[in-house]
Amino acid sequence: MSLMGELQFFLGLQIKKGPEGTFVHQAKYTKDILRKFDKGDLKPMATPMSTQTALDADEEGEVVDQREYRGMIGSLLYLTATRPDIQFAVCLCARFQASPKLSHRQAVKRIFRYLKYTPELGLWFSSASLLSLRGYSDADFAGCPLEHQSTSGTCQFLGSSLVSWSSRKQSSVATSTTEAEYIAAASCCSQLLWMKSTLSDFGLSFRKIPLLVDSSSAISIAKNPVLHSRTKHIDVRFHFLRDHYEKGDIDLIHVETENQLADIFTKPLDLSIFAHLCGELGVCYPF
Repeated sequence: MSLMGELQFFLGLQIKKGPEGTFVHQAKYTKDILRKFDKGDLKPMATPMSTQTALDADEEGEVVDQREYRGMIGSLLYLTATRPDIQFAVCLCARFQASPKLSHRQAVKRIFRYLKYTPELGLWFSSASLLSLRGYSDADFAGCPLEHQSTSGTCQFLGSSLVSWSSRKQSSVATSTTEAEYIAAASCCSQLLWMKSTLSDFGLSFRKIPLLVDSSSAISIAKNPVLHSRTKHIDVRFHFLRDHYEKGDIDLIHVETENQLADIFTKPLDLSIFAHLCGELGVCYPF
C-alpha cells in the first residue's frame, strides 16, 4: 500500500475538505456527460423540470433511440449521488426506459439544461453540526398518471447534513392522500431505523428520532389505535410505523407544507420553492 495523500477524487466524486466541513460534488462528471451526449450548447434553465410537465406513456408519440435514452438516464442516475435536486426528475424519466418517446427525451433534455446552468452544485457536510438524526417524508397522491400510484419522497439528516434521500413510486395504489402519506412515512421510518442500527456500531444511540410529516391525518393514524378500525385497507406491513412510535424509536412531528423538505422529491416545483428547498438540503456551490 502507498500513501496517496488526502482524498480529493474518487469514482467521479470530487471532495474538498476544510476546517468547517467537507464539500462533495461531481462537476467534472457533469461536464463530461454534457459533452458525451452533445448537450454542451443547450440554453441553461433554472429548474430541472417544468411545473407544467405531466409525463405519461405517450402511446402516439414519436419513438426515440432507446439505447441513447437509457444511456442518458444511467449517467444521470449516477449523478444523483451528490445532486438530490435532480432526483425526482431523473427517477420520473427513468420510468419510461422500456419505450421512450420524444416527450420523454425532451424532459431529459430539460434536466441537462439545468445541469448546464448548475454544473458545480454539490453537497455540503458541516463539521460543526451535532450528531442528531431526523427524517422528512412526503407523498404526491396519485402522481403517476399511468397507474395512479403515488410518489413517496423521503430524506434523512445527520445533524444539518443530508445523508440519504429517495424518490420512489409506491408499489400499491393508495385510496387517499392520508394513506399515501402514511406509506411514505413508514418507508422513511424504515430507513431511519436502519441508520440508527448502523450508527450504533460507532457508539451512537438515538431515541425518539424526529420524523416530520405534513399530514396531520397520517400522524393521527399512527398515534390513535381507534382510527385503525377505519383504515384496515392500509396494508399490515405499514402499521409497524405505529409500533415503533409506541416503542419510542421515532417521534412523529407535524411540519407545515412550506417547510417539508421532502416535497422536492415528489413533484416539480416553481423556482422560488425549488431554490429554497435546495438550500435547506445543503445543495450549494463550493466555498
